[in-house]
Amino acid sequence: MSDSEHAPRISEILDGIASSRRKTVAVQDVLEAFGDRAFGALMVVFAAPVALPMPPGVSAILGVPLLFITAQLMVGRRTLWLPRVLADRTMTRADFVALMGKLSPYLAWLERRLRPRMTFLYNPWLDRVTGLLCLVLAIIVFLPIPFGNMLPALAIAAFGLGVAERDGVLGLVGGVAATISIAVLVVLSKALIAGVTAFVVTLLRMF
Repeated sequence: MSDSEHAPRISEILDGIASSRRKTVAVQDVLEAFGDRAFGALMVVFAAPVALPMPPGVSAILGVPLLFITAQLMVGRRTLWLPRVLADRTMTRADFVALMGKLSPYLAWLERRLRPRMTFLYNPWLDRVTGLLCLVLAIIVFLPIPFGNMLPALAIAAFGLGVAERDGVLGLVGGVAATISIAVLVVLSKALIAGVTAFVVTLLRMF
């Protein structure tokens, strides 16, 4: 995780991959492009699209890599590892360009406002806490909850961008979004359980 203020922005690296002549883009290509910033950058890459309006099923596809990434951040791994079945997963360059077309304007707008600050929030102990929180959020993203995964994905993306750019303000934004996400899930789960219980009781009374 580099502290260099002169390191290329995440959007610049992603645009570089999109503008290459390769026919397909593999997860491994993105992992190698970011090097020691892979944790934060890939959290952004896999979480940010889920925070945008996307077709059904996208959260389940992108949620699996997030589980691996956040779990490794939680246990304090220094380098990111992905199983071959995920690292070799590819999409066509055209699909990658289309995805970046949706993501890059938001990402570039944010990056112009980021800088290293409140860097005391980034240390081995707090990185593990962040990893644990993001793992919980990644599990929520993976669950098939209609419109219930956009805010958790936004929180993960904020945490990831904060880690990559060493900007503690983004970490605080991620913390607020994570708290709201978990609170909403608790409320929804209680409402769902109450609804199912009421339905079962009503059904039983009919017989």
